[in-house]
Amino acid sequence: MAHPHRLGRRPSGTRRRLGSTPLVCAVLALCLVSTGCAEYGDGTSMARDHAAAEAKRLDEELGHRDWVRDAEYIAATEVLDPPEDGTSKVRREPLAWSGRTFGDEQATIDVRFVVTVDEDPGGPFGNPGHSAGQATRCYRYLLKLGRNTSSEEIDCPSVRMPLVPVAKPYPAMPADARDRLAAALRTATPDTLAGAVRAAFPERHVTVDTTTHENALVAVLSVPPERQCLLLVRTPGGAIEAPAYDPIWLAPGETGCNTGLYVSPPR
Repeated sequence: MAHPHRLGRRPSGTRRRLGSTPLVCAVLALCLVSTGCAEYGDGTSMARDHAAAEAKRLDEELGHRDWVRDAEYIAATEVLDPPEDGTSKVRREPLAWSGRTFGDEQATIDVRFVVTVDEDPGGPFGNPGHSAGQATRCYRYLLKLGRNTSSEEIDCPSVRMPLVPVAKPYPAMPADARDRLAAALRTATPDTLAGAVRAAFPERHVTVDTTTHENALVAVLSVPPERQCLLLVRTPGGAIEAPAYDPIWLAPGETGCNTGLYVSPPR
């Protein structure tokens, strides 16, 4: 009798092992077009995950703090959700705020994230659907000047209708500052320079710095929180000039907005 291998047969075990492959593929394909092979999703769990993702996104948006700001201003301009059309499924609410980003001080903002997930009955192509759900999670954000924002999850307080933060305008350089400073320089002398410039700018938020350098009258105005700086010089010939300087010199740790921008600029 001829050996089975010589008749083109394969051992029965080998035939069963290879023959099962098409069956497995068929079952997998069936799973992909039905809802029976995947678990129906939990909408509440999805909402919690979405809230955590939104909290992380806000952490990244707040990012590195480069400006002096109080916590309420940050909450109103960078945390508070803009008005929606009523269809948004994610809501973030500032609950409390304190402090400011100034020097070694710290601003603290507590934020509540409320996420709603609508039910999805599922469908073909592997979509198992999920139940409706809602989740509320709260996070505390810590902000310091010159640092990256950090955050941590906290227990949500029982606040139904939180107060709305208000962005009060920060003091700025007067719109006519250049004209006023030029006028003061034209009539000033080395002895009256400081008093003349200060009299021209009685605003308490405007810092004044003056000096005489090589027979030139130098005057600088600044609004430190806003890094606004105005430098004018009356030359020995009487001309009013605005010497250029590198804006990076205004950054913390650099020369700053003072007469050093003209008298002893960085090399």
